[in-house]
Amino acid sequence: MPARDPNPRDGADYGWLYGPDDDATQVVGASASSPPPGHGAYAAGPPQSPPSDLPPMQYPDARPPARDGRGHDGGGRGSRGGGNRWLRPRRIITLLLVAWLVFLIAVPFWAWGKIEKVDASPSGERPADQPGTTYLLVGSDSREGLTKAQRKQLATGDAEGRRTDTIMMMHVGSGPTTLVSIPRDSIVPIPGHGRTKINAAYAYGGPKLLVETLENVTGVRIDDYVEIGFGGFVNMVDAVGGVEICPKKRIKDKDAGLNLKKGCQEVDGAQALGYARSRHTYATQDLQRVQSQREVLGAIAGEVKSPSTFLNPFRYAGVVTAATDSLRIGDNVGPLSLGRFAWNLSGAMGGSGHNCTVPIADASVRWDKERALTLFGYIKDGQTDKITKAVCTKDGLPAS
Repeated sequence: MPARDPNPRDGADYGWLYGPDDDATQVVGASASSPPPGHGAYAAGPPQSPPSDLPPMQYPDARPPARDGRGHDGGGRGSRGGGNRWLRPRRIITLLLVAWLVFLIAVPFWAWGKIEKVDASPSGERPADQPGTTYLLVGSDSREGLTKAQRKQLATGDAEGRRTDTIMMMHVGSGPTTLVSIPRDSIVPIPGHGRTKINAAYAYGGPKLLVETLENVTGVRIDDYVEIGFGGFVNMVDAVGGVEICPKKRIKDKDAGLNLKKGCQEVDGAQALGYARSRHTYATQDLQRVQSQREVLGAIAGEVKSPSTFLNPFRYAGVVTAATDSLRIGDNVGPLSLGRFAWNLSGAMGGSGHNCTVPIADASVRWDKERALTLFGYIKDGQTDKITKAVCTKDGLPAS
């Protein structure tokens, strides 16, 4: 067998690893702590210890640096100190979101205590419970919350007490939300007072008698009562920064303090109130007024539901405060039911529901008994998906 070349071409001596021959079973005799003979600085003689004048070798801590799940060691972004710096903005954002949610909940609960509660449930026999929830919305001409200057500006006069300027029934159930206006000049039987205009029921006996009158003539059970005065109406519009209305002709009504051009336009609270109250510009008077009232209410509800209301704290607080300043509700109405009422009001006006005037036979506001019974029958049975134009039109007159 030829001898192993002691001087490989790469200049390294592998003899200390493989030994003097090819015997693969030979045990390497050099200790693990000593360099092999003939290698490096010790090649001239036997193994030697390092010089005693050299400083002792410094051995670092044998523990490896801590690493996170992404392989970063303690000095990187994933370290404990760096992690705190990275998490701090997220913690601040979380705290701000929690504070905002608390604000959104706290403001309505604070305002809830300011709402006046009234007993609107009539005594005696009433329609049985029916599917869904039917609200009675009353817009009264109460001047509460208005200063003397505002009364003059709004042309509301100084009449004391309350009368009904607006009467609407809204049904919320499994079918489309349905909003029905009741013209205040409708001639109906009022318990204890004979046949007369329906708004007289409120003047004679307040919410209780009005609810009783409507339940008697429609067969629909009124579950919840909501009433808002002039002041709340105006302040609500101003709180959302105005609403858009679309008069079909120029309106100049001194009694309502109104001067509006034809076509869509943005109006403030005073103008919106005048528009909802005006009746002398149109030949159909009260029939046109109830349509204007629904238009304004739908516009208000749409603005209230917009994201800007919930993202702007000043607007949000203003809307909630304005809504409660001139609000009266039945003493059985809870916060969730009132919120559901406000939320669904725009649904009836936005195309996803029905909005109409009670069916009438002619411009004298005489009800069309057959069509009216059909309409209220669908509401009573919770079948608002069956309501058609035959019984539900904007002005209450038969569809042409």
